[in-house]
Amino acid sequence: MDMEELETFVQVADAEGISPAALRLGVSKSIVSRRLVRLEAELGVQLLARTTRGAALTEAGAIFRVYAARICNEIDEAKETILPAGDLRGRLRISMPQSFGSTHFAPVLAEMARRHPQLYIQSSYTDRRVDMITEGFDCAIRVGYLQDSNLIARRIGPIYGKLVASPEYIKAHGSPETPEELVTHQALMQGTEAWKLMDGNKIITVHPQGRFKADNGAALVAAAIAGLGIANLPNGLTDEYLNSGALVPIMTRYPLPPAGAYVIRPPGQHPARKVRVLTELLIEYFDQPPHIGGAAST
Repeated sequence: MDMEELETFVQVADAEGISPAALRLGVSKSIVSRRLVRLEAELGVQLLARTTRGAALTEAGAIFRVYAARICNEIDEAKETILPAGDLRGRLRISMPQSFGSTHFAPVLAEMARRHPQLYIQSSYTDRRVDMITEGFDCAIRVGYLQDSNLIARRIGPIYGKLVASPEYIKAHGSPETPEELVTHQALMQGTEAWKLMDGNKIITVHPQGRFKADNGAALVAAAIAGLGIANLPNGLTDEYLNSGALVPIMTRYPLPPAGAYVIRPPGQHPARKVRVLTELLIEYFDQPPHIGGAAST
């Protein structure tokens, strides 16, 4: 089975069309089409359904894409292993949070692409926790307190945050002063998460309640400004509104313990060099404040 045909199929599947895949690969559309025809003929099944809008995976194509992408990635890793001093090449598929990705992490990816012109970077911006193995991601950037999993994590920097609310909310409902008072207020949350607070060197866990939930940090900022409740957010999302007075910090006697930003990858003996290079670039970025989480100020 020809590796060019496998790579071409993966590119068409990910780009959802022959034309954009040809552009990524730097070849003509006719070459892409011929490679697909040969691959489908060898397998004896239809992998892609051609439409006026592009190309959609068939059921067989969706299954085969997982294996084809894995093979292509392993070949790329093998090339990197035997040529450790060479330029990065192949594809890097990464997931990152929508709340910060386009403003804080995208410049790092752009710099990586500039330094490595043979590397194809595909980034997905979502606050949803993707299934990295099933969905074929090389790595992901996650922000917050790391949960236990079988994934391998590398911390790239600290994330500082605080509890905030609008002056209107405080005027209407008061400002909680203790963790016990906090749980009686409306909390703006991503789900059913617990909040951690520091009482000196002791960490206290509280379980807030609220009627407004969103899986996006910017949406929680908007809800806090609208006076819907108290939010637990990174400084990078709230500094602008704290400076303008649209939000104010609360419960400063009980600061939030620093969270972190992490590069997460599927389990394996050795991380791909492209993931290692990205990780080092991100660590370098966090060493040049102001970074995503902002300073540890109150």
